[in-house]
Amino acid sequence: MARTNRKLERISNAEQLFCRFHRPIFACLHRFCTKVNYQVNVYRSVAAGVVAVALLPFTANAQVRSAATADTTGRPMAEAVPRTGNVTIDGRLDEPAWQAAPAITRFTQQQPNEGAPPMQKTDVRILYDNAAIYIGARMYETGGAAAVTSRLTRHDNSPNSDILRIDFDPYHDRLHSVEFDVNPAGWRGDATGYDRSWDPVWEAAGHVDSLGWTAEVRIPFSQLRFSADSLQTWGLNLTRITQRTQERDQWAFWRQNQTGGPAFFGTLTGLDLHARPSRLELLPYGVVRSARLTPDAANPLYNPHSSNLRLGGDLKYLATSNLTLSATVNPDFGQVEVDPAVVNLSAFETYFPEKRPFFVEGARLFDFGQPGCNINCGLGLDLFYSRRVGRAPEGASLAYAAGRYTNVPENTTILGAAKLTGRTAGGYTIGVVDALTRGASAPVLTTDGQRLAQAVEPRTNDFVGRVTREMRGGNLVLGGIATSVYRNLADPGLASLLARHAEVAGVDGQLSWGDHTYMLYGAVSASDVGGDSSAIRRLQRSSARYLQRPDRRAESNGLFSSAYDPSSTTLRGYGSIARLAKRSGTWRWDVNAASVSPGFEPNDLGFLQQADYRWLNGTVGPQFTRPTRFYRNLTLLAGAEQFWNYDGDVTSRDA
Repeated sequence: MARTNRKLERISNAEQLFCRFHRPIFACLHRFCTKVNYQVNVYRSVAAGVVAVALLPFTANAQVRSAATADTTGRPMAEAVPRTGNVTIDGRLDEPAWQAAPAITRFTQQQPNEGAPPMQKTDVRILYDNAAIYIGARMYETGGAAAVTSRLTRHDNSPNSDILRIDFDPYHDRLHSVEFDVNPAGWRGDATGYDRSWDPVWEAAGHVDSLGWTAEVRIPFSQLRFSADSLQTWGLNLTRITQRTQERDQWAFWRQNQTGGPAFFGTLTGLDLHARPSRLELLPYGVVRSARLTPDAANPLYNPHSSNLRLGGDLKYLATSNLTLSATVNPDFGQVEVDPAVVNLSAFETYFPEKRPFFVEGARLFDFGQPGCNINCGLGLDLFYSRRVGRAPEGASLAYAAGRYTNVPENTTILGAAKLTGRTAGGYTIGVVDALTRGASAPVLTTDGQRLAQAVEPRTNDFVGRVTREMRGGNLVLGGIATSVYRNLADPGLASLLARHAEVAGVDGQLSWGDHTYMLYGAVSASDVGGDSSAIRRLQRSSARYLQRPDRRAESNGLFSSAYDPSSTTLRGYGSIARLAKRSGTWRWDVNAASVSPGFEPNDLGFLQQADYRWLNGTVGPQFTRPTRFYRNLTLLAGAEQFWNYDGDVTSRDA
């Protein structure tokens, strides 16, 4: 049977022409292919002839060719065909248009029996038109509807059910991907890379019947970013998860001890996009807020009955199919989920994830200095923390100190922000964000009854730019980043708290080899912060560095200094991190190192809890993916790490 399958995979156009005149031979092949689940419509192909075969990809020969084709790396290939009829996204594959697409049926178990054929058959077809790409899939179940696990839960939350996962690499750079998930109940999940806060607009539906379950998906091209070429080639992977048996089947298969991801995706061809998605989207809005609360007689500034009107708008313009300009004016993020309540009794700031849609989209383009590790991860050079834009006023303490009563705004108002993200035709991936926030003041009632307005946040401009370049088929990535913050510090109180300007710049690179088995990453950056001596003295004394420590050994090389200088108006420092790792195979290991000088300060637009450290970390261990009577897979890792400060003192050691 395997030998016959391989013969079928090598049928050429000349052989198809020959078979047209040898109907008995084709009849024999038809009977045999039926036994191996090839639904080959031979007689229709013979009647239509060779020309019809070339023009109609839904014929038998096209199905055999699609199922058998692989690219030069051995990864599978699939073909999308134009939609020729209506498709209603209701989860039922009853439209004739689906029959025009070649079936993708060759899946391989990744779990639990790695490399084995799937226990159940899966059939996936792909269509497209000028506006969207369509995926129709049938997941067969020998147990029928009773064997299907279907649950409905919130968007992006795990439903613990059967799932069809669709991964695209639209740039086909083998580095980036977007994910779309659907289950039999119509639940949807989506992500860009590993970031599930990305929420594109798309449609999906599922349906359970006596054969198992089906799914229909429609993804508008306007929600994806891809090259400007008319004839597209994308990376693709399809994954079926069966909850009942905990089985995971993949179309583009990789082993559990491999890194996986876009580098292992198959290839999707046939997308001939002559028309482009809509180039301009405008979304004006108006919000009326009204509060009716219980009066507080103890605070005369407290207004229990308040109302206000807020107007603004969002703009999205596709400069090209792969470059997007987004802008927002006076944005309102009232629909965004609030942060969880946290009681922080430490000297270190709490990190909250970004949830605002404007900043979430394309956020991974700004990742820098975070290569990860196997054990005790978390360290990195986080140079862009978008929660800094529109944050709670930093000068609230000035209002509380100015009088007995005050009413400090919850957040700073973003007057406007613009963002350009995407990829150029030359292979550069870019991300640029610039935002302007309005100054804020708080009313204060002093102890002698006077009313005044205390400035609690200055007008601020925040900028970040990130560029990366992929080379050698994605095995080498070089990049750079720069951030800048400038504040209009007209108020003396704010000038004593905040730096007037802060700049950070860095470069990084990642090299992968051995089919992404090995990885070497390195990043280095430097910061320069300037302002009033009171503001710089506050940074020197912060919990991140404690430069005022009596036992500190003061050092300076003329550019970077660890000396405590109360009169200084600048603070400079550097940070670096590196990782060498073996990420695939039975044995995995990694070696990590970082060095962050005492004066490194990216917190005006980044996030850093601790400076003044050197770090060394290493791990090694095996992983077993073949199921036994005791486990399905098992990973053992042993590691050790140590921290020093710049005085040479060991501050932490563990294993």
